[in-house]
Amino acid sequence: MTGSNPYQDPSLPVDERVDDLLGRMTLDEKLSQLGCVWVTELVSGDRFDPDVTAERLRHGIGQVTRIGASTGLRPAESAALMNDIQRVAVEGTRLGIPVVVHEESTGGYCGRDATVFPQGIGLASTWDPALVEEVAGVIRDQLRAVGARLTLAPVLDVAREPRWGRAEETYGEDPFLAGAMGTAYVRGMQTDDLAGGVIATGKHFLGYAVSDGGRNHGPVHLGPRELREVHAEPFAAAIRDAGLAAVMNSYSSVDGLPCASSHAILTGLLRDELGFEGVVVADYFSVVLLRNHHRTATGKGEAAVAALSAGLDVELPSLDCYGDPLRARVEAGAVPMEVVDTAVRRVLEGKVRLGLFERPYVDADAAGAVFQTPPQRALARRAAAASVVLLTNDGVLPLGPDLSSVAVIGPGADDQRLLQGDYHYPAHVEIVYESDEDAGGVFLPEAGGAFAPGPYFTPHTTPLAGIQAAAPPGCRVEHAPGCEVSGDDRSDIPAAVALAQEAEVAVVVVAGRSGLRPACTVGEFRDATSLDLTGVQAELVSAVAATGTPIVVVVLSGRVHTLAGVVDDAGAVLQVWPPGEEGGAAVADVLFGAVNPAGRLPVTLPRNVGQLPVHHGQRAGGDRSQFLGDYTDSPTAPLFAFGHGLSYTTFEYGELEVAASSTDAPVEVSVRVANTGDHDGDEVVQLYGRDEVASVARPDSLLLGFARVPIPAGEARTVTFTVHPSRLAFYDAAMRFVVEPGGLSLHAGASSADLRSSARVVLDGDVIEHRQREVVATQVTITAG
Repeated sequence: MTGSNPYQDPSLPVDERVDDLLGRMTLDEKLSQLGCVWVTELVSGDRFDPDVTAERLRHGIGQVTRIGASTGLRPAESAALMNDIQRVAVEGTRLGIPVVVHEESTGGYCGRDATVFPQGIGLASTWDPALVEEVAGVIRDQLRAVGARLTLAPVLDVAREPRWGRAEETYGEDPFLAGAMGTAYVRGMQTDDLAGGVIATGKHFLGYAVSDGGRNHGPVHLGPRELREVHAEPFAAAIRDAGLAAVMNSYSSVDGLPCASSHAILTGLLRDELGFEGVVVADYFSVVLLRNHHRTATGKGEAAVAALSAGLDVELPSLDCYGDPLRARVEAGAVPMEVVDTAVRRVLEGKVRLGLFERPYVDADAAGAVFQTPPQRALARRAAAASVVLLTNDGVLPLGPDLSSVAVIGPGADDQRLLQGDYHYPAHVEIVYESDEDAGGVFLPEAGGAFAPGPYFTPHTTPLAGIQAAAPPGCRVEHAPGCEVSGDDRSDIPAAVALAQEAEVAVVVVAGRSGLRPACTVGEFRDATSLDLTGVQAELVSAVAATGTPIVVVVLSGRVHTLAGVVDDAGAVLQVWPPGEEGGAAVADVLFGAVNPAGRLPVTLPRNVGQLPVHHGQRAGGDRSQFLGDYTDSPTAPLFAFGHGLSYTTFEYGELEVAASSTDAPVEVSVRVANTGDHDGDEVVQLYGRDEVASVARPDSLLLGFARVPIPAGEARTVTFTVHPSRLAFYDAAMRFVVEPGGLSLHAGASSADLRSSARVVLDGDVIEHRQREVVATQVTITAG
């Protein structure tokens, strides 16, 4: 709202407006901007309570926690509630500072009626940044419609510990791929001007995905080189290439330093080295966890001082440690006012850049118009189909137009809940509407009446429904679940086997259940020691395979599973991460050939959990057991390599053409790829590099570039990668970020293990020093022929 004060004047520069506002604020008003309030604390029974809200927001508030992910409100009602809260802040407080409502959106806005896109790891499996940016654009439109202007996504953790339940929220194991996908998401979310966008939050800084034993919140042991080159790189990419405006800390400690209170991590690395200028928000309860979990603070006040001094600006999900405990410490002189002002300045800059002072309200009546539109559902289907990875195929796929009968079997065949990841609605809000005495009751504050969340699904297409719709006329489609996702009940397996015996082909959909509750098999809080299929699902697959009927297995799960037995039993195996509301239609599109599969693995699939860690970026000597190579009981090679995925057509690679000279010049690599099969298809062309000799041990395989390239049957495309020398830089023995002269091996291919064309170049010149904050992204051009 415009006014007579300089901070209310949109014609003034952002810093002048913030300076003016900051100079007017009391300590209470400043600290309130560094906190948050649960939306459910602002309602009484089944109605918004303006009196309670006026009292809670008497000094203003920085953020409001999750209207969508805490209630059952539909878009129009959610937007109206946001307006009600905003009105109290803007019109009922001394300075009228607007609030920011934050939400979740790893695979779609986590709110009722929102489009349910594939989970993060599924988006990564598309290897298509343009598609991810398009998906993020829809999520942005839906968030803006309900008045949410900050989202707690994307997840930029590098997932090299598949026992960790949250790996499904990430973009996989490779820092280059995660950085490219994360950058695309941020661009789609924030746009070129935050006034028309939503602040994206990169999380979790830093190293959260490689905790001891895959245990959530567990300690992390990383050296400074690995921390920067691998785990910081996706954040660095999103900062330098998309202007990432918010970062969330990790729950973990790194080498004994809790990230929430580490100045070295949140300021020294994030701000000074990577150039981040936005706001750092706390992962929920992580400030008080300095006392309760890490035991590095004796009380809330000490925890608050440590976190704020480290560079953690905003406490989420509520004003706890940053309220009275921090006030007492500030008044006692334990925290300089400049430290408080620095954090408040970052919060206010974000609100000014969002345009909230001029446009604090939204059109609630119009909110529903951008939810569940036909184009959005079409995009959800396209994204889900693009994410499907064909792991194996002996020729059973695609299913033909003369198919007479199909048995659709398995617990994932007709359960819409299993299409959702742990941060999809309503899977996520089970922690509110489903209490569990063994888990200590509900996890989050509740509200009643229309505010209460529930199992409110958008229309979801299960694999059974998708197959029924896609099957040729006259094809008989029969269904039997066979077993549950968990448990040892085998009583329904004989019925499933009987169906398979009578069918021309059997499609077995095994599954995981993503979520946060004890019954879930994967997701936040749901870590595992085994990567086998849960329950008796593997037995179901074997029993169906024993009938002799051709079998296709669809692995519908957010968990990285060891699938050796399944691969042996099946004619074809598809990896489908939680695909969202159109997942079943997408699976059918691939099964029947309407879509030629081109998803590629963003993670390595191990043979056995005992191989961990296993990924394509292992440092020199890490890919084998010396001297004989293999384990005593297993090959060291994974079951499926990073980047793997099959097609219904074939692609032929030409020779690499490389132009390279020195350490201060770009490396240009071109390869011609021809579609030599009978089907149009996409090929994900992947460029890998390897330092032959370096001053420190370097990874055997570095992803330097990739492109998902549509190529019609009988045609060819030439893909050219321009790799800036900064892309080859690494931290040397003195922790300088350098490019060294010497030999460089380059490989192009269909996966990290399927390298079709190679070349070697020698880079002459001096050792050149760079900064990680200035690495130049690889450029890709595609031409016909």
